[in-house]
Amino acid sequence: MTVQKRAVSKNISEEKITSKNLSIQFSLDGFSFSISNQHDEIYLLKEYSFRETVSIAVCLNKIVTTFKTEKELQSDFKNVSVIHQNYLNTLVPDSLFDTNELKSYLKFTVKILATDRIDSDSISKTRVKNVYIPYININNFLFQNFGPFEFKHHMTVLIEKLLLKNNGFRFYIHVSKHHVDIIVIEGISLIFANSFEYHSKEDFIYYILFVAEQLKLNPEKLKVILLGEIENESDLFSIVYKYIREVSFLKNDHFLLSNTPDFSRHSNFILLG
Repeated sequence: MTVQKRAVSKNISEEKITSKNLSIQFSLDGFSFSISNQHDEIYLLKEYSFRETVSIAVCLNKIVTTFKTEKELQSDFKNVSVIHQNYLNTLVPDSLFDTNELKSYLKFTVKILATDRIDSDSISKTRVKNVYIPYININNFLFQNFGPFEFKHHMTVLIEKLLLKNNGFRFYIHVSKHHVDIIVIEGISLIFANSFEYHSKEDFIYYILFVAEQLKLNPEKLKVILLGEIENESDLFSIVYKYIREVSFLKNDHFLLSNTPDFSRHSNFILLG
């Protein structure tokens, strides 16, 4: 079973759109896509959430089915960008990076299959590379539909967009269904970035406090900013607020999020931020 959410702008007329751009973000918990016009104005956002985490093969089947049935995905797109949200990655400083050693960076933390392709992104405004395994079968399907396209890992996009918004010292917590990305930025400098898998609210707060301890940050004085799949009435928010008093949500000013009850203002930052 798949849950769908949709937001569409009433301010942009379809009749005046001369070209379209597609951005799609997918994980094993679901996928989202947005469509923008020739002025890079995003006028459509749609999200599909799976009831449970699925395999790569099942995820691909759901994407294939959606592309066959969604009229909006059957347009001719001028540009297509793809975001792989997975946790088969690691960050490597430029000073240690060697394009011939991609496999060695992942071999101790990720199970690498013989059929896996390993890629890397340069993270803008940092001296860091993101080494990761994209879902190559999904890439192949999209290539068959659209031809060449750009793809990146979700941590690359998340870090780049937070760096553009950041002011001062910030402790960001990006929440997904079973994972939390913790990113710490001071000014325009990336201090820390890592992802953790959680299965309970206790796991969730443990990793947050662990990172704070490693960075010698006092939870009583720490200011954290939440984004992603977390709401202020949730158990995750309650336990964060129990240990950290200064908690706020990242506000995305995109007009699509301000005009619909289906999406929180701090959701879909990777696509809309």
